[in-house]
Amino acid sequence: MSFLDQLISNTVRSDVQAIGSYHVPDASGYIKLDAMENPYLLPQHLRDELGVRLAGAVLNRYPPSYASLKAAICDKLGVPAGYDVLLGNGSDELISILAMACAIQDQSRRAVLLAPVPGFVMYARSAQFAGMDFVGVPLRADLSLDIDAMLAAIAQHRPALVFLAYPNNPTGNLFTVADIERIIAALGDTGIAVVDEAYEPFAQQSFMGRLPEFENLVVMRTVSKLGLAGIRLGYMSAAPALLAQFEKVRPPYNVNVLTQAAAEFALEHIDVLNAQAALLNSARDELAEQLAALPGVTVFPSKANFLLIRVPDSDDAYAKLLTHRVLIKNVSKMHAVLANCLRISVSTPEENAVFFNAFKASLV
Repeated sequence: MSFLDQLISNTVRSDVQAIGSYHVPDASGYIKLDAMENPYLLPQHLRDELGVRLAGAVLNRYPPSYASLKAAICDKLGVPAGYDVLLGNGSDELISILAMACAIQDQSRRAVLLAPVPGFVMYARSAQFAGMDFVGVPLRADLSLDIDAMLAAIAQHRPALVFLAYPNNPTGNLFTVADIERIIAALGDTGIAVVDEAYEPFAQQSFMGRLPEFENLVVMRTVSKLGLAGIRLGYMSAAPALLAQFEKVRPPYNVNVLTQAAAEFALEHIDVLNAQAALLNSARDELAEQLAALPGVTVFPSKANFLLIRVPDSDDAYAKLLTHRVLIKNVSKMHAVLANCLRISVSTPEENAVFFNAFKASLV
């Protein structure tokens, strides 16, 4: 064993050594339909105005108070009166903050983070890195939430955190309001329910306004899917006393001044981003109808900006799409319920047409 191998063996956690890093494929030269991004740019006149705003950002100082950005988020994005938000470098950092804050460890047990599976991979990873145990509860074969299994797992494992993506990634479906309410009630004062609303601009359904009803509820969102993935900004809200505990874990200056300036500018023009989301919702429904008409293709209901489909041979379809320079996500290996499933981000009419024609040809 080399010196460096021995060094890593002696200093890096074995569970970290055993896993791979989060892989982002190179999309250069491809139509990129694998990451649920908004394909639309801001109109040119707004980009020009944004350039001026960014040029005025003070880069030689640490970010000042985030009060103006928080106020804009609360005002524009439906945060209840009297509630604040905690900001993160994307929602990934918020998940990490929650896990670190709740990773209570004593001699008898480690804290548990519980979530339906398949779900967002960072729930399990953040639990692992924080020193929590992750418990995944499989969805039913139709991809709906298995509420009986969820409640049984809560009773057995007494999780500190339960993450519920609303709608879920990679399946795209909304769990029922009644099921989420039952989970919140089952947790009581021993666990926190985190409703992850990353795709809220497309679902148009939210638990944010219900925060005053549930003291053990956190609602988390990101502006990435709305059209601002590049600035990396997430936010979450909860009962003020609970949010104050998570604030202690947040790294100082975790949101940079360029992100702050860009986000404040975008929120001044939120109507433009909402109009783009409406276009994508319409395109999603149209593309779903086209795909469902193809032989051997099953299209699952979606309230996000992507579609999950099942095909006879996902590996073959994925490989053939790559030859057409179309990049989607092959999720068939994520979980047994996703056998032969592909996830496709909804894009512009032009890119959707290129994908559909290439995909149709791949089925021959």
